Amino acid sequence: MSFQPAQRMQQLPSQLFARLVRTANEMQAAGHDVINLGQGNPDQPTPPHVVERLIMEAQRPQNHRYIPFSGLNELKEAISTWYQRRFGVRIDPQREVCILIGTKLGLQEISLVLLQEGDVCLMPDPGYPDYWSGVALSGARSHPMPLLADRGFFPDLAAIPSTIRDRAKLMFLNSPNNPTGRVATRDQMQAAVDFCRQHQIALAWDSAYSDLVFDGREPVSILQVPGAREAGIEFHSLSKSFNMAGWRLGFAAGNAELIGLMNLIQDHLNCSQFAPVQQAAATALSGPTDSVLALRALYEERRDAFVAGCRDIGWPVTPAEGSFFMWCPVPSGFSSDTFAELLLNEAHIVVAPGHAFGAGGEGYVRASLCVPAARLVEATRRVGLLGVFGR
Repeated sequence: MSFQPAQRMQQLPSQLFARLVRTANEMQAAGHDVINLGQGNPDQPTPPHVVERLIMEAQRPQNHRYIPFSGLNELKEAISTWYQRRFGVRIDPQREVCILIGTKLGLQEISLVLLQEGDVCLMPDPGYPDYWSGVALSGARSHPMPLLADRGFFPDLAAIPSTIRDRAKLMFLNSPNNPTGRVATRDQMQAAVDFCRQHQIALAWDSAYSDLVFDGREPVSILQVPGAREAGIEFHSLSKSFNMAGWRLGFAAGNAELIGLMNLIQDHLNCSQFAPVQQAAATALSGPTDSVLALRALYEERRDAFVAGCRDIGWPVTPAEGSFFMWCPVPSGFSSDTFAELLLNEAHIVVAPGHAFGAGGEGYVRASLCVPAARLVEATRRVGLLGVFGR
């Protein structure tokens, strides 16, 4: 038999990260010493006290049953308390929190609940590719907002044409930014909130990397900005702050109407995450911050080691302000694709070509800091041997 997929399946963007993992595995199987900087897959363990809570709760038979589709009150209360302690922001745990089976899913659900055919979503370019997926599934279309180096990799909102702005129903923004590693200023955050309120556009602010900020910066929530709760919602991930990537848990918080729509669609799509995972997440958010601070310091140390190695070979890489990614310019005479291919084939280094994050990513490759510092230094040494930076 042969099956004809629905049109929406043909509109989905290609899955870059699955391809990068497959390529790295194939090269390793062939006997090569591959340094995989292509994927942001945290390499540190989940804090022990979080794992211990999971084990304890998984042994309780009552936790093996269905739970409320909107998630456990214990986790919602922990999220509310975390917001108050971390950002000084009060969140109603029942009306302003949505628990997600991974933030990736929530970033697609917000498009599904707001967009339909003919609508426009304003999209950072370059940006996280999974933003595109939900827009494609909704039947709407994306309009790129270029992130340029001379503007601090933040969009020029005034440059959005009125014909696009008037059809826009949703805007995605992300800080610390994936893939550029830049952190939005308070003025930029306020400008985004004001723009969305003025033009009746929902703001989806992706804060997955909020804890991973460097050089003395403090984590910031968009909900600290006046008017933000009216404009939209903020997404957080436990994958980055607590090394819980495989646990698949995140949350959204903010505008009660949007949160209600998110909870409604989840009633139809899933039955919420396994209760012990949520209980362990509540322990993570309520517990000590030592592990988070140590993780931030580790990534900053790795960033510094990578930047030093790049400077030694003449690679003009700007240090990331946050996240665990480096946004690296390609040398003269190369595209992001051809440079990524050179690194793969000649140096056995996997990086993500910048164009995979949108047309605005051309001219860059993204490198992950999710490997030990020694491997990052070794990667820069291998790049230096290629002689593409003139040293």
